[in-house]
Amino acid sequence: MSDDRLGLGRERRFLVLLGIICLALIGGALYMQVVLGEAPCPLCILQRYALLLIALFAFIGAAMSSRRGVTVMETLVVICALAGAGVAGHHVYTQFYPSVSCGIDVLQPIVDSLPLAKIFPLGFQVDGFCSTPYPPILGLSLAQWALVAFVLTVILVPLGVVRNRKKTY
Repeated sequence: MSDDRLGLGRERRFLVLLGIICLALIGGALYMQVVLGEAPCPLCILQRYALLLIALFAFIGAAMSSRRGVTVMETLVVICALAGAGVAGHHVYTQFYPSVSCGIDVLQPIVDSLPLAKIFPLGFQVDGFCSTPYPPILGLSLAQWALVAFVLTVILVPLGVVRNRKKTY
């Protein structure tokens, strides 16, 4: 097997792992919503969309056989992670400054009108406020953990591409 194919295989396995992690994070959010009663705010729902899109593009990229196809999907993963980081960053800011509204009046109808909110309202419909404090997990709020996950994705996906596609002479 050539080094080129080996690197592409590594990237594809990483994309599968990334997709599984994103789905697990959404599952964890649903657990916290249903079992622990932590209502999702508009920014939480937007972060779920970002995670879902990252998982979708990661799985599609893992199924691609061409380097170009994998690269396109990795690019889309990074773009979604950047968007998710922006939303999570704003969410963290809102939690540190509760007087700043997350815009529930403005965002709620928009987020609730997205297709998944109608298909799967339990997971994608707004039910809470962004400034509501919930108990931290290992010292960080959910928004902070989401920000960490998105930033790691933005960093690790391109690093993996560079590492796996580096020519060794």
